[in-house]
Amino acid sequence: MSWRVTQPTLQGMTHIPPPAEELRLIDAELWQLDTRRSQLLARRAWLVAALQPQWQAPQPTGPRPSASPRPEASAPSVQNALLVLGGVLLTVAAMVFTLVSWGHLGIAGRSLVLGAVTAAVLAAPLPLLKRGLRSTAESVAGLGLALTVLDAVALHGAVFTEAPGAPYTAVASALLTGLWAAYGLLPHASELRLPLPAALVAAQLPLFFWAVAADAGSFGITAALLVTAASDTVVALRTTSRYLRVVAASGAYGVGASGVVAAGWLTWTASGPSAAARAAALLLLASAIALTAGWRGGSEATRVPGEEQSRGLALTAGLLAVAALGGVARSALPGVWTVPVHLALGIALLAALRSARLPETVRRGLLWASGAVQALSLLWTLPVVGVVVLGPLSWASQAWTGTPPDSRAAVTSHLTWPPYSGTVPLVLAALAGVLALAVRDTTWRPRALTAALGLAWATFLTVPAVLELPYAVGLLVQGAATAGVLASAVLLSRPVALVPALVASVSLAFLSLATRPATLTTLCALVVLFAVASWRAAPVTAPAALGYAAALACATGAAADWSAPHTALLVLTVPAAAALLAWRLTDSPASLPIELAGATTALLAVALAVTDLPMFALVLALCAVIIAGTAVREDRRGLGYPAAALFLLATWVRLVAWDVGTVEAYTLPAAVPALLVGALRRRHAPGTSSWTAYAPGLTAALVPSLMAAWDDPHWTRPLLLGLAALLVTLLGARHHLQAPLLLGGAVLTLDALHELAPYLVQVTDALPRWVPPALAGLLLLALGATYEQRLRDARKMRDFLGNLR
Repeated sequence: MSWRVTQPTLQGMTHIPPPAEELRLIDAELWQLDTRRSQLLARRAWLVAALQPQWQAPQPTGPRPSASPRPEASAPSVQNALLVLGGVLLTVAAMVFTLVSWGHLGIAGRSLVLGAVTAAVLAAPLPLLKRGLRSTAESVAGLGLALTVLDAVALHGAVFTEAPGAPYTAVASALLTGLWAAYGLLPHASELRLPLPAALVAAQLPLFFWAVAADAGSFGITAALLVTAASDTVVALRTTSRYLRVVAASGAYGVGASGVVAAGWLTWTASGPSAAARAAALLLLASAIALTAGWRGGSEATRVPGEEQSRGLALTAGLLAVAALGGVARSALPGVWTVPVHLALGIALLAALRSARLPETVRRGLLWASGAVQALSLLWTLPVVGVVVLGPLSWASQAWTGTPPDSRAAVTSHLTWPPYSGTVPLVLAALAGVLALAVRDTTWRPRALTAALGLAWATFLTVPAVLELPYAVGLLVQGAATAGVLASAVLLSRPVALVPALVASVSLAFLSLATRPATLTTLCALVVLFAVASWRAAPVTAPAALGYAAALACATGAAADWSAPHTALLVLTVPAAAALLAWRLTDSPASLPIELAGATTALLAVALAVTDLPMFALVLALCAVIIAGTAVREDRRGLGYPAAALFLLATWVRLVAWDVGTVEAYTLPAAVPALLVGALRRRHAPGTSSWTAYAPGLTAALVPSLMAAWDDPHWTRPLLLGLAALLVTLLGARHHLQAPLLLGGAVLTLDALHELAPYLVQVTDALPRWVPPALAGLLLLALGATYEQRLRDARKMRDFLGNLR
């Protein structure tokens, strides 16, 4: 079909209604849309009201012209607040009526009013529950429970006025417990959440007040608290109500904690085995309650307390059992055995690890309890170990004053021996045995063995002082302990064990200062011991051997009555040996620690010789020789500079010792090597600046002599200084070197001015007074007339100096 025919044909086939008909159709469609929109909005409002507050309607994503403010409190929250407030007000009104307006009625009227009001209030929640008003029913039930308490108070004030407070409270709380529990278990009231938890709260009081009323004493009251906690535990483990479980768990923890604190205090203050046994029975009851709860929570079937709570309850049970049995032993045995008995009980808890019946969480909690007991036992031994290790340090101020009476006196010359410490070695040995035998895990066993090694060392270290063995025996035992832990650390490849070995060796060295033979023998033994150990652990033991060798040198000099400067020569053998040893171990990681140890001993030698100048110069020269020998190594070439500095310092000290006052004697030994080094550097690196190569040496040679020449009344030094400065200036000009030219010229100029100064003063005094101003004016005129020429000359001089090197 041709395009000329298509358009007229389609226009004739399309039906377009008249305008009036089209308007009617549009109105009908809009009316249908409005009706459908109203239906959808009504349905949406019903759904929102039905799902609130569990669901929040989605907000439209499009722009909104105006947003209504969101309410700050939901409808259920407002309802609950109003109900609680109403219940509180009614309770207050009932209290006021009971306490204030009670006397206006007779006994019959009082009973009638109380009974009627309480019965009406307790019966009101039932129809409210049927109508679905649960929150209102809960509030009214709470008011009814409060009224029963007020009834009990009113009865005590009006009817049972002669009844004592404690018995009446026990009976009343028991009756309220039964009443509230029965009310909460009624068929139509079982939906209420408040009565049963309230009955459980009231159940916390009867046993306690019955014990108080019966004058059961501290043990009876504590037992009542623990039995109440046990009842709460049973309820918490067996109930299915979440609210009741929370209240029961809170009561079990709170009342049980009070009972445990009371039982612990009774154990601590027990005056004899009988009282301690009764207190222990209470603690064991608390331990059984905690263990039962933890066992129930650790089983796979229930998990009521949870794994973390089950582990904590098992930990508490283990600690309470140890405290109970340990309290009995403490009352029957001497005080020195208190900690060992508790430690034995803590170790016995490890038997739970072999029981397959116990849940994993319970076994882990008992393991933690055992670990806590062992940690506390170790903490108890620390004062004794500290005294044994640190006590010998006091011999540094009283060396070679005589043999102490025994090993304990040797470590307590300035310290106090801790009481009840006779079983410290036994505790340390037991802890070491547990770590060595009980830990089987492949990850923790190496660490446990290392800790056991340290505890064994501490055991041997404390035995002489605890048993008050003779001083010589104590030295031998401590030396054996040091050798043992060092051998174990080296042979078993346990670097951490080197720490107690070093600590023990230092303590042993100070302990040996009591007598001269003991000091020399011990230091020799330590040098040999650490030198032998250096075959396997050189980075640590080799520096220690060098340190003890330096101490041996000092002790040898003191034993030979040498002065400190002469002893320094003996000490210098140690850094010399360290340099040779480091040269032999160039590629070993022990090389640097050995060199640092040698440098430290060299500083010690320098400090010893500082009071005698000739010996001081000799020691400095020998140190320079040792450092220069070390600088021969390819990787230590940088030590050549310190060696040269020490040589120079030794020269200066020797000159001071000879009372040499000539400045050049001190400056030329430093200036000449500096100039030679600068010349060698420019020879190997021609681009080096003359300021870098020659300025230090020229400054050291010329400037001190110039300062001395200004105060020298003779002509010899200025003349020689001027000649030297002239020679330096000429050499700088000849070789186009900037530093010699400027430094030599400056020194030459200043030296010439110093020599011409007296004559210039005489000439100035002989001239008339008008001559200086006239000369100054002529000079200014000459400068002004030749200003441009002077600028050109200054630029030429600048360019000339810039071309110099």
